[in-house]
Amino acid sequence: MTFTMTKQHTIGELIRLSASYLESKGCSSARLDAELLLGHVLGLERLDLYLNFDKPLSSKEVEAYRQLIGRRGQRTPVAYLTGEKEFYAIPIRVAPDVLIPRPETEFVVDKVLEVVDLEASARVLELGTGSGAISLALACQDPRIRITAVDVSPEALCVAKENAQRLEVDQQIEFLESDLFENVSDTYAVICSNPPYIKRDELSSLAPEVCAEPALALDGGPDGLAFYRRILNQAASYLEQPGFVVLEIGWDQGADVRSIGETAGFTWLETVKDYGGQDRVVVFRWR
Repeated sequence: MTFTMTKQHTIGELIRLSASYLESKGCSSARLDAELLLGHVLGLERLDLYLNFDKPLSSKEVEAYRQLIGRRGQRTPVAYLTGEKEFYAIPIRVAPDVLIPRPETEFVVDKVLEVVDLEASARVLELGTGSGAISLALACQDPRIRITAVDVSPEALCVAKENAQRLEVDQQIEFLESDLFENVSDTYAVICSNPPYIKRDELSSLAPEVCAEPALALDGGPDGLAFYRRILNQAASYLEQPGFVVLEIGWDQGADVRSIGETAGFTWLETVKDYGGQDRVVVFRWR
């Protein structure tokens, strides 16, 4: 991305030029991306950008912005460029070692908060915590919730731990390096997860932004259901009674995941739809 350096560009001009450039590179939310990245460079909220639309920027500010816009044009996700993504109204730090939290995953947090008994055991196990988004949101909602957050990736756990410390909820969360239940020994009132659920042969056809995220967090095996089988076939040994399992799913996996859970002996409670009306979360009860 090239900006003319012989004159001072205003905020409005830079947003217009950058949005046009990003649109030409196939970015579906070009204007929003341009605004978010300029806000990041200047330390301003989007509203503040418009209140200062005619403000000229320094060459240093323009150059920093140019670098980010160039990387966004190469389809690097905005969250990796800013290092942050909001989830459940909480700023979550992210890095290329972790999946970027999605708004749909907030439904997992909602359902865990519905089924957990805060007056009894409020112990939650999150499998595949990534950035820690689900565990962090739960911890921030109620200090009585105690969470064990596991991930097979030590790099992801480092990101999650840093988030917990920054949000001052690290005393509520135990982080554990584990391939699902491998190193888990306790029992919990709720087990939750947003596991990898994309079919392996579909990974190569995903948007470039998604392909920039760790394959480990996306690859759900040949049919996209590998992790649901592993979780639901082992979960009973790690649940209190009654216990609950709350899982995010792909939009077309509701019936299959329900069948896997019922075959494993769980009682299906509900399948929750997301903002777009698609199946997104399945809830089971044990005994």
